[in-house]
Amino acid sequence: MDAEAREQIVIRAFVAAANTLTTEYDEVELLDTLLHDCVGILGMKAGGLLLADADGTLQYIASTDRAAAFVEVMQLDAGSGPCIDSYRSGERVSVADIAEERARWPEFSSAAKALGIRSALAIPMKLRGKVIGSMNLFGEHTGRVSERDAELAQALADVATIGLLQERLVREGKVVEEQLQRALDSRVLIEQAKGVISGSLSISMDEAFRVMRAYARQRNLTLHGVAQTLSSGELRADDLGVTAELHSM
Repeated sequence: MDAEAREQIVIRAFVAAANTLTTEYDEVELLDTLLHDCVGILGMKAGGLLLADADGTLQYIASTDRAAAFVEVMQLDAGSGPCIDSYRSGERVSVADIAEERARWPEFSSAAKALGIRSALAIPMKLRGKVIGSMNLFGEHTGRVSERDAELAQALADVATIGLLQERLVREGKVVEEQLQRALDSRVLIEQAKGVISGSLSISMDEAFRVMRAYARQRNLTLHGVAQTLSSGELRADDLGVTAELHSM
């Protein structure tokens, strides 16, 4: 990616995140966009994101592909990994060579190696000391992400966190856990809708998500809204208008 293209993606990412402060938005799409933008800007292989529920327990919320989703869920099951450490410490965790961290995170290291992941950068999502989750960016080559790129990814995560929590609610002392739970509930509904699309159209879960997202964007709808109508039967998978362009989305 050349410098000009990279700059355009960075500008677009910040504008999209900032717009959540003034307009209605879909929490899951916000996080999905954050992940894809950060992966693209930093030239990483994939990414995943975990959010804490009302009890402070981390839950899987978004990923760029199934491999990243698997690694995130595996970290949750094992209770260890860079994403877990970042959430607990509230600090970034940069891993230049995952193979050298086998003693520290055995399950994570084995899973990452099997999927061709060689390095990682875990970024906390926090506001005023309150950590609500963490974002993992995975690289296919060894080497530490530069401090400049790490700061950029952190800035994007910070803006997205502000949008997710709506800073004014924090200032007014209102409880923000309800918003986080809504995002987690929305993810469950979207996963169910992806299953409906995948089964009906005989496509993968990743393709099903791209189809649903394209349908929502074309009609200025939220992912949650589309998923809800699919799950209720008001909208059928065949109505989403799958075309030959599916694999190029």
